[in-house]
Amino acid sequence: MVEQNQINILEIRRTKKKYGRFFLLTGVICWFVVLVLLPVFGLVQEAVRSGTAVFIKSILSPEFLRAFNLTLIITAGCVIFHTLFGIILALVLVKQNFKGKLLLEGIIDLPFAVSPVVAGFMFLILFGPNGWIGNWFEARHMKIVYAVPGMLIATLFVTFPFVVREVTPVLREFGIQQEEAAYVLGASKWQTFWKVTLPSIKWGMIYGVTLTVARAIGEFGAVLVVSGSIIGKTHTVTLHIHQEFTDFHYAGAYAAAIVLAFMSFTILTTMQFIGRMKGR
Repeated sequence: MVEQNQINILEIRRTKKKYGRFFLLTGVICWFVVLVLLPVFGLVQEAVRSGTAVFIKSILSPEFLRAFNLTLIITAGCVIFHTLFGIILALVLVKQNFKGKLLLEGIIDLPFAVSPVVAGFMFLILFGPNGWIGNWFEARHMKIVYAVPGMLIATLFVTFPFVVREVTPVLREFGIQQEEAAYVLGASKWQTFWKVTLPSIKWGMIYGVTLTVARAIGEFGAVLVVSGSIIGKTHTVTLHIHQEFTDFHYAGAYAAAIVLAFMSFTILTTMQFIGRMKGR
């Protein structure tokens, strides 16, 4: 009798687990469908509603191509800058002890806490025509705000933490034993960096660069403030989408959004691939 009761209790627990897993899985699928699949499906449907010819014409228009090229230029600038200085800063944080180190680590995360729009106004105050530093540039006929340099600076700010935050823990885990062994064998600091340190942080660096690219191509708020949204001159893809939608050119806005979504999907796939490679 006791054994039969235990069997019944086990059966009840199994049934509860089965239904629990079912409801959990159903909830996850519904969440994914509502928040991901349906918006993507709606975006694709709206993009092709006017026909394939209109879609192709929209993404081959001079305005979109200029915006796309500008997005690539700004993104490339962010990648080059953050790859170089992000690694240097990570090395300083891991290998050096100095006063204010904790404060510096906090400042690195500042772009995560500050709204991009607020960041845009910060740079407007600094580099605007009547800004603290902007006056100096204006007197020399150099434009920072309402031009590409200001857009690059704003995007550099919002993408600042990624490479540093991905490389720093890898460096800490790597330690200094292999570098010390290289020094003992007669390697110089540069040889040690290129042959020992850099290969050890390559996946963290690549992952940080991937996050930087994803953030840079999708930046809107800070760039909107500092760019002045000048059509044909200071429009990135996100600003082009905003302008097309504002002007009721919905087909062009949806077509550009599809291209941006495809780029984001490609970056996401790359991140997943990098994550698997890091796990090997």
